[in-house]
Amino acid sequence: MSDERAESAEPFLVVDDLTVRFPTADGLVQAVTGLSYTVELGKTLGIVGESGSGKSVSSMAVLGLHDARSAQIEGSIRVGGTEVVGLGESKMRALRGNQVAMIFQDALAALHPFYKVGKQLGEAYLVHHPQATKREARRRAIEMLDRVGIPQPDRRVDQFPHQYSGGMRQRAMIAMGLINDPSLLIADEPTTALDVTVQAQILDLLQDLQREFNSAIIIITHDLGVVAEMADDVLVMYGGRAVEYGACREILVHPEMPYTWGLLSSVPDVTADTDARMIPIPGNPPSLLDPPTGCPFHPRCVHRSKVPGDLCSTTLPELLPGAHGAHHVKRCHLADPDEIYATEVLPEIAPDLVEETR
Repeated sequence: MSDERAESAEPFLVVDDLTVRFPTADGLVQAVTGLSYTVELGKTLGIVGESGSGKSVSSMAVLGLHDARSAQIEGSIRVGGTEVVGLGESKMRALRGNQVAMIFQDALAALHPFYKVGKQLGEAYLVHHPQATKREARRRAIEMLDRVGIPQPDRRVDQFPHQYSGGMRQRAMIAMGLINDPSLLIADEPTTALDVTVQAQILDLLQDLQREFNSAIIIITHDLGVVAEMADDVLVMYGGRAVEYGACREILVHPEMPYTWGLLSSVPDVTADTDARMIPIPGNPPSLLDPPTGCPFHPRCVHRSKVPGDLCSTTLPELLPGAHGAHHVKRCHLADPDEIYATEVLPEIAPDLVEETR
């Protein structure tokens, strides 16, 4: 990594007013609308939300993985100062896997079943190091497998993906993502379908590698426990839009958007009484073919009656600073969400924390 890049005034990743739409036979799917965020080197951004909220679609746009023939992309995405939207495929290939890499959600599907793991890692290395020999690529693959904690890497390098356990496949995907020392790593649900012990190991590994390479990380998840452990900042998405954005502690301790409250209330508390009732978010996520007017969350929001008139159903709230500083923004019409959270929501989901947050 060059000193010039590290000292740049602009964050390494800048997403500005990103909109992604997909024309279909049934209409236009508005997958992401007006999304903006930044990620600095050495920092981690957690993107959370239900399935269909636009998390993966927005991150795939950062890598230029959407087919221009079937996707309409507007706005700006700058990676290390390079504008990605509209960038030619050859230049995008030089950027992808080198400056920015992605760990995909399903490691078994992402790894080719007919090729040995070492060959796939070596190919990822040779794409950006054409002067390297196959022997050097194999050595690099073994080195990366060892770095991500796979035992006997010199033997495992010649095995196929189906010979790896789920946790080992996820580690192999991390090794592939990091083989070219990218400055930005996007991890899409990296702990899905893994047991809690392996989950903790994967998260520890990502944090160790981030400290080693000073890389920026985007972790896409629905697990707020993962966010609490890893993220510096949190972006909450709903219906293809950002609905809350700020420092991790502020989002988790002083959330100001009813959808974020719903995500927090849906997390089971292992210390709670066994008869305690979980509080799910009512209803279903909106159709992105026909998104609701006004606030995208209003059809499911149990607090919309606290907003006068029909503002929630007719007017899209702006993303404005909340009660805890300009860097914590939320999209909501509630006049005093902090008070509602402290007096109505928190006593239900975490009564022990009521006094602590005041």
